[in-house]
Amino acid sequence: MITVGALALNQTPLDWDHNLNNILKGIQKAREAKVSVLCCPELCITGYGCEDEFLSVAVCQMALTVLQEIIPYTSNIMVAVGLPLLHQGVLYNSACLIADQKILGFVPKQNLAREGVHYEPRWFKPWPNTVCEEMLLDTKLYPIGDLIFDVRGLRIGFEICEDAWVENRTGLGLVERGVDLILNPSASHFAFGKSEVRKRFVEEGARAFRVVYIYANLLGNEAGRLLYDGDTLIAAGEHLLAEGPRFSFQDHVLTTAVVDIKSLGVQRIGGAVNDPMISKTMNKEEEFARSVALGLYDYLRKSKTQGFVINLSGGADSSACVCLVYLMVQLGIQELGLENFIKKLNYIPEIVTVKTAEDCLQKILYCLYQATSNNSLVTEKAATELTRALKVPFSVFSIDKFVLEYTQLIQPIINREISWEKEDIAFQNIQSRVRVPSVWLLTNLRQAILLCTSNRSEASVGYTTMDGDTAGGLAPLAGIDKAFILKWLKWLEKEGLEGIGPIPALKAVTAQMPMAELRPLIADQTDEKDLMPYEWLDSIERLFIRDKRSPVEILQFMQQKYPSESLKSLAESIELFFTLWVQNQWKRERIAPSFHLDDENVDPKTGCRFPILSGGFKREIKIMWGQVATIDFRNSTQFK
Repeated sequence: MITVGALALNQTPLDWDHNLNNILKGIQKAREAKVSVLCCPELCITGYGCEDEFLSVAVCQMALTVLQEIIPYTSNIMVAVGLPLLHQGVLYNSACLIADQKILGFVPKQNLAREGVHYEPRWFKPWPNTVCEEMLLDTKLYPIGDLIFDVRGLRIGFEICEDAWVENRTGLGLVERGVDLILNPSASHFAFGKSEVRKRFVEEGARAFRVVYIYANLLGNEAGRLLYDGDTLIAAGEHLLAEGPRFSFQDHVLTTAVVDIKSLGVQRIGGAVNDPMISKTMNKEEEFARSVALGLYDYLRKSKTQGFVINLSGGADSSACVCLVYLMVQLGIQELGLENFIKKLNYIPEIVTVKTAEDCLQKILYCLYQATSNNSLVTEKAATELTRALKVPFSVFSIDKFVLEYTQLIQPIINREISWEKEDIAFQNIQSRVRVPSVWLLTNLRQAILLCTSNRSEASVGYTTMDGDTAGGLAPLAGIDKAFILKWLKWLEKEGLEGIGPIPALKAVTAQMPMAELRPLIADQTDEKDLMPYEWLDSIERLFIRDKRSPVEILQFMQQKYPSESLKSLAESIELFFTLWVQNQWKRERIAPSFHLDDENVDPKTGCRFPILSGGFKREIKIMWGQVATIDFRNSTQFK
C-alpha cells in the first residue's frame, strides 16, 4: 500500500525562483501527506510557454541548475519534474525522475503536440520509441530514453501529455514491459469540455493497462493566452480514485490516493492536504466563468499591474467584462480568503488596507460611460444599475464636443461637410475612437490594464473599430462568440455560480438587442441588422474555422439546419461573412491578446492563421451562387 500524488502547479515561463518555490512547496505538502510517488506537470521547471527561448542554450542550462536545487528535497520520495533537455545537440521535452536525492534518469516525449495552439516541433524533437541511451551531466552518466524505472520493486513508466492522446499511445509499450504505475506530466490547455476527455483516457489507461495512472496538469494563466485548469487525476484498475479541484487560485494543489499496487485495490484518504474526490461536472457557463476569472487574476498579478479599466457601454460585451472581474474577486477570496488574495496583489499600494471583497473590487476596477447623442438612456441606465449593484466605481460624461471638434478640423481639408448619408462608417468610427484617449489616460494614471471588450464574432467579420473599441491590453472575450455571451449573461442573471449567486441587475442588459449605438437613435441600429442573426454568424464561423468547410458546403449545412429560411438569405449571409472575413484579417492581427477557450479561436497566434492578403474566395462564392440556382438542398441527405 503506497500513497501517490499528482501536483498541479501555477508556473510562469522563465520565472525560475517562483517555479522552483512552487515545486518545493508542493514536494513538502506531499511529504506531509506521506506520498511515495509524486508527479509534477510537463516542463514545470521552465514553464511550458517559453516559446523560442527554448532554443536558448542558457535556458536549458538554467533548467538543469534548478533541477539540481530540487534534488536535496527528495529524500524518501520519488518526484517527476519536467524540463527541456539538450542531448547530443538535440532538444527534447523531458521528464526527470528523482528518488532519494538522486537522478534516476530522463524520459523524453515521443509524440509532440503540433496541432491547434501547439508548436512543439518548432523547438523539440520526438524521441524514438524503445530507444535507450546514456547522457553525460556534470561528469556523471544518466540513462535517457524510453525507460522503465524499477525502484524497490515498483516499476514506473511515463506518458508525457500528447503521448496519451495519440492512437498508438506509449502506454501500450509500457504495459507490455510490465509497469505498475504510469506517470503523465502534462501541459494540456483548457478548452470547453476537455476535462471529460482527459478523464476518459486516464480511466481507460488504468483499466486497459491494469496499472495505477497519475495525471498532473498545469494550473492558471501561465504565459498570457493559454489557460490551464489544473486537472489532477489518479486512477487504478477499474476505478477513478481521485480528481483534484479545477481552476484553483492556489499556486499548487496536491491530490493524493492510497493504492495497493499488487491487487490494484484502493481506498480514498483524507488528510491535511485535501480530501480526494470526484469533482462535479461543470457546464459551459461555469467553465467560462471560472477559467476567465482565474485567467484575469493571474494576468493581473503576473504583469504587476494595479487593476482594470473598462469602457462600459451598458451592452452585453462590456457588461460581461465587468462581471468577470467581479467574479475574479469573489472566487479568489472565496477560496484563498481575503488576506491571501490580497497577499498575491501586495504590490498594489492601496489594496493592502482593504477589509472586504467589496473594497477590493473598488480598488481593482474602474468603469467609464462615455456618451454621445446617439447613446440611449437604456444603455446608460443598464451600466449604472450594474455598477451600482456590484459597487464598482463608475463615471459618466459626454464626448459630443470632441467628436464635433474632430469633424470641424477635417471638413476644411476635404472642402465639404461630413454627412451621415455619405460618411456613415467614418462617422461611426470617430465616435468609437474619441472614447480612447480619455480611457487610456485613466488607465495609465491607475497603472492598470485597459480591457478590450470585443468578442470573437465581431473579430471574425471586423464589426469593430480599430483603435476604438479594440483598444486595450487584454481582450478576455475575443475567444468566445457573441451568441454564447448573450446566453451566459442570462445564466449569470438568473442562476450564477454556487456560493456567489446570480446578478439580477443584468436584467437591464439582457433585455436589450445588441447594438453599437453609433448611428442616430432614429436609425434604430442593431448588430444583427448590420450583419445577420448572431446564431447564423456563429454557425458559419464554426463551419469555416473549426470544420474548414467551403462556402457551398456551409450553405448545404445551413439549409439543413434552418430549413424554413430563404436559401437566398442564407447565401447572402455566407457571402457577407467571407467578404468581411477576408477584408479584416489585418484587424485580427492587431487585437489584444485573448484567452484560448475552444477550437474556433480567430487569434492568429493561438487559433486560425489566415493571410492578410488573399484572393478573397471569389471563385468559391461564385460556385455557391451557381448551386443556389440549380440545387434544392432541402432534399439532400449528404450533409444531414
